[in-house]
Amino acid sequence: MWHTMQLGEILRKLKTDLNTGLREEQIENIRKIYGKNKLVEGKKESLLVKFIKQFNDFMIIILISAAILSAIMAYVEGTSDYLDSIIILVIVVLNAIMGVAQEAKAEKSLEALKKMSAPTAKVKRGGIIKQIPSIEVVPGDYIIIETGSYIPADTRLVKSYNLKVEESALTGETVPVLKDEKAVLKENIPIGDIVNMVWGATIVVSGHAEGIVTDIGMNTKVGKIASLIISDEAPETPLQKKLGEVR
Repeated sequence: MWHTMQLGEILRKLKTDLNTGLREEQIENIRKIYGKNKLVEGKKESLLVKFIKQFNDFMIIILISAAILSAIMAYVEGTSDYLDSIIILVIVVLNAIMGVAQEAKAEKSLEALKKMSAPTAKVKRGGIIKQIPSIEVVPGDYIIIETGSYIPADTRLVKSYNLKVEESALTGETVPVLKDEKAVLKENIPIGDIVNMVWGATIVVSGHAEGIVTDIGMNTKVGKIASLIISDEAPETPLQKKLGEVR
């Protein structure tokens, strides 16, 4: 949405000013609405809890029940043939281990995203340029972007000078994108083609720029990726996929 709007409309919507940036008395009210510029964490669980939760599946419970029933029948009949039961239980346990590994991988992905967050940001507030912790950045802040720095939040560009940004954290594309604040863009275009904006957790390869912060924290593009990692269930294991086909 922000990339399709005229700059004047963005300034009115975010109640900011190109010459002075936000006033200090505005900051606290804005922060009450949007919160702090950080990625939230999901609920931490121990490996044991994660392992136990892997058995909370109807078809897995059916398999365990079948293994137990098979063992009981073998015992009652005196055949001592527990091979089927053992195979089923081994498969179920391996499936649980695989599920825990996939959850751990998702958590590492979230940690990697958090490490790419900018530690500080240069902003203009009340006409004065200052360095602040990036967690304190709010929508409407006028920020100065320099070579080698991480972008602190999603930002609509106001000025740019040979600005190239590496956006692989979002697009997977390692070739830096040349930005152009004057570009007029349509609404439904790929993120890699939105050249009049820069995104939180991406890094400036060359050039410098100035812009207005539009989204922070979990509302940024990288925040939405983090939200999917936190809220979505772990990917199904191969066994769960096969069991799902026979339901």
